[in-house]
Amino acid sequence: MKKHLKIKDIILVVLILLVAGGAWLLHEVLKDAGSGVAVIRVNGEIEGTYPLSEDREISINGGTNILRIRNGKAKMIEADCPDQLCVNQRAVSADNESIICLPNKVIVEIQSRQESEYDAVTN
Repeated sequence: MKKHLKIKDIILVVLILLVAGGAWLLHEVLKDAGSGVAVIRVNGEIEGTYPLSEDREISINGGTNILRIRNGKAKMIEADCPDQLCVNQRAVSADNESIICLPNKVIVEIQSRQESEYDAVTN
C-alpha cells in the first residue's frame, strides 16, 4: 500500500519550512541587537556609552586611555599608566565584565544579555 502526499500535506510542509526560514532570518537580523554596550566611567562619572556592534576606537579621559571595540568585544589598547594592567587584560563582551585602569580612574563595564563564562571568583 503506497501513501501519496495530499495537497494538505504539501501545504503543511511548505508552511513549516516558511516558519523555520522566517525564524532563522529574524535571528540573523536581530543577533547584534542584544550584543550590549560598553559603559565608560572616569572618576565615577559616565563619560560615554558605546554599542559593541559598531567597531571603533575611543579616546578616554582626554587621551590617557584608548579603547577598541571590534567584533563585539572591547579591549583597552593603550594607556599612559605605568603598570599597563588594563592593556594586558583580555577583551570583554559579556554582562558585568569590566576593564579597570586604577591609575587613570577609568572603568569600562559591559552591559549585555550575554552571560559571562567566568564567575565572580575567576573573573
